[in-house]
Amino acid sequence: MKLRRLFKHLITPDWLAQRRFPAAARAEIAAAVADSERRHRGEICIVIEGPLPLSLLWQDVSPRQRALEHFALRRVWDTEENSGVLIYVQLIDRCVEIVADRGIAKRVPQTAWDEMCRDLEAALRAGRWKEGILATIGQATRLLAAHFPARQENPNELPDMPWVR
Repeated sequence: MKLRRLFKHLITPDWLAQRRFPAAARAEIAAAVADSERRHRGEICIVIEGPLPLSLLWQDVSPRQRALEHFALRRVWDTEENSGVLIYVQLIDRCVEIVADRGIAKRVPQTAWDEMCRDLEAALRAGRWKEGILATIGQATRLLAAHFPARQENPNELPDMPWVR
């Protein structure tokens, strides 16, 4: 299995994620994140990644491990209320991971995020790339608004534009 995964990542061009998510789609996703964050105190960060670097493949890094790495790299954990959520999409493996910071994890069970992951994975398999991410943002918005409703003072602590590589 490791060699098959390695081969898939190595033969896939680096520009795959950019092609699936051109500037207009990224802008639409960023607008959806901004609109979402006006409804709650959570912070949503989206990372969409095409082929992984050879060093990570050789170490057999799982999508969950990579999501946790991005959670730290993008400083999603660094929000005042520990209310960051990372939505990680690994296009080659067609895997989705959602990592919620500890403030959210206390109130929202991981099973709720896992269900959203499976829904987005189904959308990716169906070729509904942007639509799947927008639907996932909508699902996250409902969860976060229920547990972290917006206050009058609601700063935007993380960039809304998805990170696509």
